[in-house]
Amino acid sequence: MVEKLKLAGGVALGLLAGVGLAVGVARISDTGHVAAQIPPMDTTDVPRAVPAAGQVALSFAPVVKAAAPAVVNVYTAKVDRRPRSANEAFIQQFFGGAPVQPRVSQSLGSGVIVGADGLIITNNHVVDGADQILVALADRREFKARVLFADPRLDLALLKVDTGGAVLPVIRMADSDRVEVGDVTVAIGNPFGVGQTVTTGIVSALARTGIGVSDWQFFIQTDAAINPGNSGGALLDARGRLIGVPTAIYSRDGGSNGIGFAIPSKMVRVFLNAAEKGKLVSGWIGVEGEALTADTAKQLGLDRPGGLLVTAVVPGSPGARAGIKPGDVLRSVDGKEVANGGQLRYSLATEGVGKTLSVQLWRNGANTQVPVTLAPPPENPPRTITRIAGRSILTGVTVANLSPAYAQELGAGLPEQGVVVVAIDQGAPAAQFLRPGALIETLGGQPVRSVADVVRLSGAGALLVRFAVGDQRAECGVNNLGGLSCRS
Repeated sequence: MVEKLKLAGGVALGLLAGVGLAVGVARISDTGHVAAQIPPMDTTDVPRAVPAAGQVALSFAPVVKAAAPAVVNVYTAKVDRRPRSANEAFIQQFFGGAPVQPRVSQSLGSGVIVGADGLIITNNHVVDGADQILVALADRREFKARVLFADPRLDLALLKVDTGGAVLPVIRMADSDRVEVGDVTVAIGNPFGVGQTVTTGIVSALARTGIGVSDWQFFIQTDAAINPGNSGGALLDARGRLIGVPTAIYSRDGGSNGIGFAIPSKMVRVFLNAAEKGKLVSGWIGVEGEALTADTAKQLGLDRPGGLLVTAVVPGSPGARAGIKPGDVLRSVDGKEVANGGQLRYSLATEGVGKTLSVQLWRNGANTQVPVTLAPPPENPPRTITRIAGRSILTGVTVANLSPAYAQELGAGLPEQGVVVVAIDQGAPAAQFLRPGALIETLGGQPVRSVADVVRLSGAGALLVRFAVGDQRAECGVNNLGGLSCRS
């Protein structure tokens, strides 16, 4: 009987589906709306002719000849003196013997000359931790280099070479904010160490975020072939001007798949200006928010998601003085669209402290413009970096108070308030589940708002901690058997 019911149900569904399809076809055919909207076929003849000699000779050679001397190869060496294994470390510690033989690891990348007296820009990940840095120019001259200034948040580093008084060729810079999708690009670098190589493509996309490379994410995407070794090199426009520094690729096998990302030249200029001061300080408006979803956009009367839904405004901040309120949608800054926190941080970072920007808000079903003057981020409360002692689940963990200034300094998109883990002792119990950058939310079941709370609750022997890493939350504690257990 059951099988018959199933069969009957299948037949009925089939009939309904058939009727529905027939009705659908009839409706389309009857109304004629679709046919009326089909664009007419363009039958215009395409003129065809053999290219003239001058047209065949069109080339980027003049662009490359002008720019290539300012692009360099960067070679680094790092000496590793750590034991190769736990057994080797044990034997060395307790029985002596020959010292551990150091191992030298080498890597390569590219760089761009930005100062005639020997200033070179490259990616931070190219030179990070290097004991030796060698720069080779396109004309085969070689110089030893040292790091003058670096910022891991931007993944940029500034090198200096001693030219002995020689004047080096310098790259020309363009305003990356003027770049458009479809513009021609020329990439110059040292892929796989084969030597200086030139590739071409177009700008595939702008304002790419969520790449996980830097905290101010606003990358130029290009399909010009970029491979390992191109990092830190030059992405040029059709006039040979620098529009970006290639820093990452999307790849399944380590090779180019036509999806490369470059740090915009405008951010490079911000970095170079920061090098003069020894610290990068981005403008601050005291507004926090989250990307607008399609459902939320519909509820607010917007026809599409686009903008940052304001969730909090710091009292007395530039945003508060401008009248920005929770529930507003921050849509653009000085005409540049803001779709998420990364784009907002980029827009603020590329403008100087003290500059007044025009911010577009969506409020009560209409757009409104408000002027906001950027301020330096305050360090309130003080960071109060503290290592937790005593006997608790956070013993050996170093924590600090977050503030707008300290959150910007640490990077990683941290909020502007709360308690953050900044270091963990190697043998600490929490080393099994915590990592720097985690936010402590509760300890011993009690909410944590400051380092003082952590110290007080740890002193009482708290054995349970709840923490957040990005959007993920977990709770870990000491169980009845004296071991650690966690749950999300």
